[in-house]
Amino acid sequence: MFGFSLTKLLFTAFAIAVVWYGFKWMGRVQEQRIQRARAKPSQSPGAASPPPGAEEAEEMIKCPVCEAYVTARGAVSCGREGCPYPG
Repeated sequence: MFGFSLTKLLFTAFAIAVVWYGFKWMGRVQEQRIQRARAKPSQSPGAASPPPGAEEAEEMIKCPVCEAYVTARGAVSCGREGCPYPG
């Protein structure tokens, strides 16, 4: 039952070789991923990239008449009398 046989020794050697080369292969794949990550421009791993054509955040100001927040650049009138913005 626990005796040594050529089949058991060959199988054990084969299993050890598979595990050994599997770890070597996984190490190479990990090293390639690290090299690719270093080659890319700096970007945090969890951060989503903005879609193409997305604008940057804009400064918002509060309209003194209607109290709605409008963009600081290009603000248009809310339509109420006394609104300080053109349009």
